[in-house]
Amino acid sequence: MGFVPPEFGPAMAEVILATGICLVLVVDLFISDRRRGFTLVLALATLTATAWFAGAAGSEGEVLTFSGSFIADPLARVLKMFTLLIVAVVFVYSHVYLKDREILKGEYYLLGLFATLGMLVMISAYSLLTMYLGLELMSLALYAMVAFDRDSPVAAESAMKYFVLGAIASGVLLYGMSILYGVTGTLRLDDIAAVLAVGESQRPVVMLAAAFVIVGVAFKFGAVPFHNWVPDVYHGAPTSVTLFIGTAPKLAAFAMLARLLSTAMGPEALAWQPMLVVMAVLSLGIGNVVAIAQTNIKRMLAYSTIGHVGFIFLGFASGLPEGRQAALFYTIIYSIMAAGAFGIVILMSRRGFEADELDDLKGLNSRSPWYAAMMLMLMVSMIGIPPFVGFFAKLYVISALLNADQVWLAVVAVLFSVIGAFYYLRVIKLMYFDAPEESMPLNASFDMRILLSLNGLAVLLLGLFANPLLELCAAAIN
Repeated sequence: MGFVPPEFGPAMAEVILATGICLVLVVDLFISDRRRGFTLVLALATLTATAWFAGAAGSEGEVLTFSGSFIADPLARVLKMFTLLIVAVVFVYSHVYLKDREILKGEYYLLGLFATLGMLVMISAYSLLTMYLGLELMSLALYAMVAFDRDSPVAAESAMKYFVLGAIASGVLLYGMSILYGVTGTLRLDDIAAVLAVGESQRPVVMLAAAFVIVGVAFKFGAVPFHNWVPDVYHGAPTSVTLFIGTAPKLAAFAMLARLLSTAMGPEALAWQPMLVVMAVLSLGIGNVVAIAQTNIKRMLAYSTIGHVGFIFLGFASGLPEGRQAALFYTIIYSIMAAGAFGIVILMSRRGFEADELDDLKGLNSRSPWYAAMMLMLMVSMIGIPPFVGFFAKLYVISALLNADQVWLAVVAVLFSVIGAFYYLRVIKLMYFDAPEESMPLNASFDMRILLSLNGLAVLLLGLFANPLLELCAAAIN
């Protein structure tokens, strides 16, 4: 049998993005710092072209290529579209921030695009090898982005910690994958599931592999007890990089969780579900409780992220398709809310001043009632108060737990949501009931102001009209 060339159609989004990266790299060499905005425009054009092809791939169902190691399906299409959208929003938010600090270089957009390419590969990965390659491409770019401000010793320290812990987690994940390959003799996820469905004698080894795989996935999510890097990296990295790390990579991590556990190890769900339950409960508890003690808003949002990851894990721990649909919905909504929250922090920052302390939010309503209202909607949505979309994200996860007769987990989720409401309400109290410590006007570009307004309003509109997005998630998780 001769060589059969792969079909590039399902992977055209990745091909276009890789081509765009090369174009941005070459063009940026001939652009001065004063015209660096053209690099942003070119990066946004690349993301737009990529989204065009990503929207078409997978619309006809599941399509495999590259010897079955790459899949285009409805789940990949949904995750890719939202990943590209959020990365574009992050780039716009970051431009003025980087310019004010004189670190606006083309490398920021290049590293961001490389990380995005890794995310897209992870989302469509259908073999262990492809999954790992996408993960490393994303991770290596993120390590460099954390250390992007070379004059900041805090950023360098955070990048080193992120790199060392990330390398350990990647090694653990790779070890788990190697065990899976040794047991099943295949790298393809569907073939692994087929072998595990008929094999009983290898169950202890499969449980060991599941433990190692979950460690690697949990690290990328920032779930307890593999969360120590999250607050330090969020705090130490430039806010524009924190914004990037805290949003789009969560969508790629969801794809990794869904592909590895639900697709490949679905027959061994009883082996990994208890692990997810433990990490979900610990993440809800530690994330929401420790966030109360934070005075730095970036660290507060870091622990908030850990708490939200607990909800995502609960969706998978339910063991039901509607639980995975709720987890997908939650991941998308959280990424939108986190982008808006960090966008407000960037909006309040200026040259020589980082608005990353909670006290910097004092009196925001008197300085800018509109953006205080945007932050209010984002915080209320994160609490989970109707009619904002965060309420429905939590409601669907809790409903899935109740349908799975896991009432105690639903009670735990509600309890820690109530506890977590405290630190979100504290932000609202500072904005509306405390006097401002300064009267400097908020300075941002017109496009950022428009985008930030749309970002804030999105949590309300998606709450009022949640069904279309929920149906999209249901179609993606079949």
